[in-house]
Amino acid sequence: MTITSIDGPAHISRRSRRDRKVILRGLLFATPAALLLLAIYIIPILVLAGFSLTDYRLGALSWRFTGIDNFTRAFRDPVFLRALTNTLIYAALVIPLGIGLALGVALLVQGRRRSRAFWEAAYFLPVTATLVAMATVWQFLLHPSLGPVNAAIRALGFEPVSFLGQPALLIPTMAIIGIWQVLGFNMVLFLAGLTAIPRDLTEAARLDGARHPIDRFLTVTWPMLGPTTMFVVVTTSISAFKVFEQVAVLTKGRQGSETLLYAIYLEGFEYAETGYAAALTLVFLALVLVLSIGQTFGLDRKVHY
Repeated sequence: MTITSIDGPAHISRRSRRDRKVILRGLLFATPAALLLLAIYIIPILVLAGFSLTDYRLGALSWRFTGIDNFTRAFRDPVFLRALTNTLIYAALVIPLGIGLALGVALLVQGRRRSRAFWEAAYFLPVTATLVAMATVWQFLLHPSLGPVNAAIRALGFEPVSFLGQPALLIPTMAIIGIWQVLGFNMVLFLAGLTAIPRDLTEAARLDGARHPIDRFLTVTWPMLGPTTMFVVVTTSISAFKVFEQVAVLTKGRQGSETLLYAIYLEGFEYAETGYAAALTLVFLALVLVLSIGQTFGLDRKVHY
């Protein structure tokens, strides 16, 4: 004999009302964050996309719709193409060296006992400094006649080098400054990742035959640093593509040193080409987005969580 409860429908009704209340409460909690995301990111990007399809100039009272003319103009513009090439070269130097050197420094600092705090502070100091002020210091250090770098070069019997005067050396010189800037931050991230690796794994690898430190690094340390490395690669790549201060302070954007952000700054604020600058900004955002997503998905397959 089957017994049917008379409160079945009522119980289901009460449960559905409770579920609706939970969903409503969740939406209420999420609403402030969603509105903030809408106001700070989504609406500005939509406005930017709208400007990129017009010939609007800063301060103009009227403008006209031009479609994708600004985008086609960008890829015919020799200044933009040179800025894009310079940014790619800069990133190609800063990303691998800024990550590889930071990992090497982290491994060395981790092995210190008494002096570890000193080395952590010393390497992290450039991260806390204002890059505009530090770029001025670098300008003095690299001065062809007054700077200590060229003084050391002369002491070795070589001719002084105009690091900021020769177009072929501008991007490599700024890349060195960029590496110096990201080194401390990346080192701290790698130190955190190294600290989280259980010592039992390293000891087990040593007992299994990995007696050389390089063997233990390749079999244990490097795979366990996968999540940290992926984060460091993405953040360093974004920082490299956002290079601006070095160009603004050291070279003032003279030919041979243009980068994407500086080209956007010139078009938008110096030449008042707001529509064209908006199109360049969208190209820049698309480039960084594709690079970040590609790196994340590419590295995620090799990461051991």
